[in-house]
Amino acid sequence: MGFWSDLARGFLGYEPEPVQAKMTSAQILAEIARGSQSGSGARVDWSSALQTTTVLSCTRVIAEGVAQVPFKVYRTGSARIEATDHPLYDLLYRRPNPWQTSFEFRESLIFHVVLTGNAFVRKLRVGSERRLASLELVLPQDMRVKQLPDGRIEYRLRQSGGMEIVLPPEDVWHIRGPSWNTWMGLDATRLAREAVGLAIATEAAHADFHRNGARTSGFIAMKDTLTGDQFDQLDKWLEKFAQGGERAGKPMILDHEAKWQSSQMTGVDAEHLKTREFQCLEICRALRVMPIMVGIQGAAGAYDNGESMFIAHVVHTMMPWYERLEHSADVNLLTEEDRRRGFYTKFTPAALMRGNAKDRAEYYAKALGAGGTRPWMTQDEVRGLEELDVYGGHAEELGTGAMDQPTNPAAPPAGA
Repeated sequence: MGFWSDLARGFLGYEPEPVQAKMTSAQILAEIARGSQSGSGARVDWSSALQTTTVLSCTRVIAEGVAQVPFKVYRTGSARIEATDHPLYDLLYRRPNPWQTSFEFRESLIFHVVLTGNAFVRKLRVGSERRLASLELVLPQDMRVKQLPDGRIEYRLRQSGGMEIVLPPEDVWHIRGPSWNTWMGLDATRLAREAVGLAIATEAAHADFHRNGARTSGFIAMKDTLTGDQFDQLDKWLEKFAQGGERAGKPMILDHEAKWQSSQMTGVDAEHLKTREFQCLEICRALRVMPIMVGIQGAAGAYDNGESMFIAHVVHTMMPWYERLEHSADVNLLTEEDRRRGFYTKFTPAALMRGNAKDRAEYYAKALGAGGTRPWMTQDEVRGLEELDVYGGHAEELGTGAMDQPTNPAAPPAGA
């Protein structure tokens, strides 16, 4: 498509859509010159955004929430079981490639997709049967994506020497964030450019505010110009009133119509701090993370306790990410034959959803039929949720155990 199209592709990181290809040369140059600069003047990309503590904290909350939860392959049948014999099981749960653990892999993957809208994983296969042997993350800036006229997606990987190779779509696991054109995720950093840019700008302004130590507490305005000797004499005199000086905290004595003007924090400075706090909330809104999860106190909202607040975080922030990755893994990492045979991937965030011990005991008791309710769980299922070893079989097959002991140990057995 020519020089300008190639230049636009290099700037955008992927093939521009047709409406962008119709831009004039002057418009393209203006867009490139403007780059990712926000209205506040701060340049915003994934790297500068990560230097904002709220963006870093929000991204870590999501990434660690995905990385710490077991991600396994299961198989349905007469009962749901872990498919430990499937080649994908160990790749997802323990070691996706020779240098990363599953935790590290998923953490990095989420950093990519949260900040750029896309994550790319190269699927390496071995043997004549093309067995999946390794999952290797590709930096988003090294992958160029294009939709071909026939609807197929083309992936071009830029290698260390600058050369590009075309990867077959079946060898790329592409995880997309929310998308407009359906084949590329929207760049979240650019969508929230103004909020992040203002946060960067206010933080920089605050850093200037404190550069080389705190600013002075005030200044003295003199009617006449001071000579060098008079200035030195006044400087020594002011030392008496400095913090730790012999007249510290006492009223100053001024002559020659000198006026003291304070430069302590003003209402404008206080509003500056409020602006920084508000921008933290704006970034949390953009990344859909509850402010309390990134350390913003007093932002728990209408939740009556920490437990309900944390469950809301799992439901509204983490669950969509679990679903997104599960669906993507099912269609990109499992074959059609695997899916027909009942294989699927699943996160198990039960540990994150646990209430306190009392609430769990009451729930499990009802699930097992206490209080006349109809049981809907077996003891093995309950023990599995608590990550305890299962007995096998049903409750009546467990044999003598704690549940068979008299409820009142002091009372003699019946008939004694």
